[in-house]
Amino acid sequence: MSKKQLIMESALELFAKQGFEATSVQQITEHSGISKGAFYLSFKSKDELIMALIDQFMEQFVSDIDRIVKDPNNTGGELLRKFFYTTFHSFQKHSDFAKIFIKEQAHTFNEELISKGRHFDQLIDDITLSMIDQLYGEAVQHTKYDLIYCIKGFMHVYSHLFLFFNVPLDLDILCQSLAEKTDLLAKHSEIPFITDELYDTFRKAGHEEMTDGQMIEIMAQKIEELEDSIEKESLILLKKDVQERNLSPAIIQGLIANIRNSPPQSRWIASLLLNYYEL
Repeated sequence: MSKKQLIMESALELFAKQGFEATSVQQITEHSGISKGAFYLSFKSKDELIMALIDQFMEQFVSDIDRIVKDPNNTGGELLRKFFYTTFHSFQKHSDFAKIFIKEQAHTFNEELISKGRHFDQLIDDITLSMIDQLYGEAVQHTKYDLIYCIKGFMHVYSHLFLFFNVPLDLDILCQSLAEKTDLLAKHSEIPFITDELYDTFRKAGHEEMTDGQMIEIMAQKIEELEDSIEKESLILLKKDVQERNLSPAIIQGLIANIRNSPPQSRWIASLLLNYYEL
């Protein structure tokens, strides 16, 4: 195990017991048996470590549900069942971190944590909408945004039951039940509440204006993590444009499209960039 992974696993154990704020770098280094110097070679700060843990958890979660939705072998009720199964199985598998993440989001003032949570939430919305369109198409065009929030509501409420209340969980029955409920809502709901305009308002809400420096720092960190790829080259060019402002809107849109077509774990940056460039 690398020192970086050792730090992350040790920190996760402490965060699960004490929360983010109450856990110090000193405690993390003592718990993992490394020096502070070794810690700062891997992470610039505790906040950077927290963001790395969030990325690791959410990237895996988003990738898992994205793979289920895109699998052509998954159709109808089976797709819904597998979607819910993958969601709850992921929360079960990473229950310690899921608990921390949910609790911290509820009362945090960390703007980066709030922003990252929103962007991953939008990725989940996009995947869920893709599934709804795939299953029901034009038949639910007037209620599809309500369906997104119903599905997310199921995910939120039922995950709390076994994360915080220790309710015995039969995943198969739960997922069959929720797949049935979702299908009934899709086929029989007639009165929409969330319109296209209202959904767009929700999507835009909370997008604070990002400074050049913040955008450059986020891209630089992601560039460092990536292996050579079209996604990495696109980020390098966009980072340079943020600094020099020399690319045309068409080229910028093409570069962001490269990132949006990349694996789900990087798409939240595409969302940030679209907002930053006001596209």
